[in-house]
Amino acid sequence: MDYSIIIKVAVAALLGAVVGFERELARKVAGIRTHSLVCLASALFTSISVDAFKPYIGSVGYDPSRIISNIVVGIGFIGAGAILRNGSKVEGTTTAASLWAIAAIGVTVGVGLFKEAILITILVYSVLQVVWLVEQKIRAKFGSIYKHKPENDE
Repeated sequence: MDYSIIIKVAVAALLGAVVGFERELARKVAGIRTHSLVCLASALFTSISVDAFKPYIGSVGYDPSRIISNIVVGIGFIGAGAILRNGSKVEGTTTAASLWAIAAIGVTVGVGLFKEAILITILVYSVLQVVWLVEQKIRAKFGSIYKHKPENDE
């Protein structure tokens, strides 16, 4: 038994959990389980398309990038489900973006780029946490700029 796919899926699940943990702390709809599953599934699909079909390299119709492109498209449906309109306010865009990023991390793991995937996970987590803190400071300082102005219904 080749354990490389199992290792990739396990690493992807762990990296997905890291980003999902941040979303869970922020009380967002897509948390640890969702991010872990998206990341591990992306890694699994990618690993299968790259590793399981190596004997077909050079054959007509073999193109592992087709699976990756379908992951990119498919994750849009899950991300769209995280975006909600609450009156004139739209919520969930950051969570949708984090799901897209986590799918890319899964693909990165799936092709065997573990170090890169770990560094990108740290970067995504940092964007979600650090940039949020910066946004809060900016809003506190320039709050009047960020206040919502009601739209005319005319």
